[in-house]
Amino acid sequence: MESLAARSHPLRASLSEEMHVRRLPRLTPPCRLLQIVTVLGETAASEARAHIEPIAARHRVHLPPDAKYGVMPMGEVTLVWERHTEFASYTLIRHGPFDAPFDPEWFAPVANEIIANMPGEVIRATQIALLPVDAPMPDRTAWSGWFEDEALILCEVLGGKARIMSDFRLHDDGFGRLLVIDQGLSRDEPAQLVSRLQELGNYRNMALLGLPLAQRLTPDVSRLERRLAALTHAVSERGAKDDQLLDELTFLSAELARLIAETRYRMSATRAYAQVSTERLGSLHVGAVTGYQTLADFTERRLMPAVRTCDSFSHRLDDLSQRTAWTSALLRTRIDTALAMQNRDLLASMNKRTQLQLRLQQTVEGLSVVAISYYLVALLSYVFALVPGVQPKVATGIAVPVVVGIVWLLVHRLRATLTED
Repeated sequence: MESLAARSHPLRASLSEEMHVRRLPRLTPPCRLLQIVTVLGETAASEARAHIEPIAARHRVHLPPDAKYGVMPMGEVTLVWERHTEFASYTLIRHGPFDAPFDPEWFAPVANEIIANMPGEVIRATQIALLPVDAPMPDRTAWSGWFEDEALILCEVLGGKARIMSDFRLHDDGFGRLLVIDQGLSRDEPAQLVSRLQELGNYRNMALLGLPLAQRLTPDVSRLERRLAALTHAVSERGAKDDQLLDELTFLSAELARLIAETRYRMSATRAYAQVSTERLGSLHVGAVTGYQTLADFTERRLMPAVRTCDSFSHRLDDLSQRTAWTSALLRTRIDTALAMQNRDLLASMNKRTQLQLRLQQTVEGLSVVAISYYLVALLSYVFALVPGVQPKVATGIAVPVVVGIVWLLVHRLRATLTED
């Protein structure tokens, strides 16, 4: 059979590999995880690669060129590194029983090696503890030591196969805390559950990055809306100066374009991240535990208002842009109408001047006929004086109307010829 390698699409291998990244290795409770997520921005993606390569080299792990995902055994701890468009995640996994579920020192010194010179800014850091199915359920005394009781989230997920607990607070060690209790998970389900939970939290935080920006720039949008309303009213008044209105409208359009350019990407990213968060939440099949807030309640109560605020901000910008375009079109119509009226008056004036010139030309033509005829008749009188038997005065008198008629006819024909040309 002919080899397919020579006929493969250039992106075939990378697309196939893409389907297998962004997943955690198989987890076997009891185990603990520590995940740090850093915001890179558009310029620090290469820095994330430069940061992880020497770490992988020290632990004899080879990362393929342009890799965005890597699993690196580092003694008792396994590092899962992943680079996204805007952020990078570092997940440390350590299997085995534990007494303190939320002690970051359990991952030292690997965590310290990763945190050193880590690019970007930390947007989320979480400690995760997985209890096995036969582990005793923690009592309320243990909860109060791990979580803030008033903010406690307790619910079942995956149709009751697991129970999760968290307060989604930053604690004194700088980490959030998540407890997952196995109630019948099998094979790959623990890793899938932790991945979905972390993706839900990570994408939720990334979506919330748009909220402060929308809140900060909302007064600017309100100011532009008020100014546009004033300009639109001024356009409807007859006494307003068009050049001044056009200058102010141009400045307003430039300010609006600046706001759109500054916020378009962030608002679009907020919608995309919120959509992914909603999908992850739906895949968890959250079930309530009587008396406690669920993960779905927490997410919808915190995320949805923020997303709606960002959507409202984007819609206001789009509406303002459309109304600015309408006002610009109205002002251009007003200016075009004024120019048309000026052109009409100018053409009327030119028409009057043309008529005056025509009358003057006709007068000049009449005088020209008289002058030419006069000189011709004078010349003919000399001719008649030399002809024997002809009375010069009588012949000259008879020649006058004939000469005038001929001259008039010639001038009239010349003017007609010039008019046709």
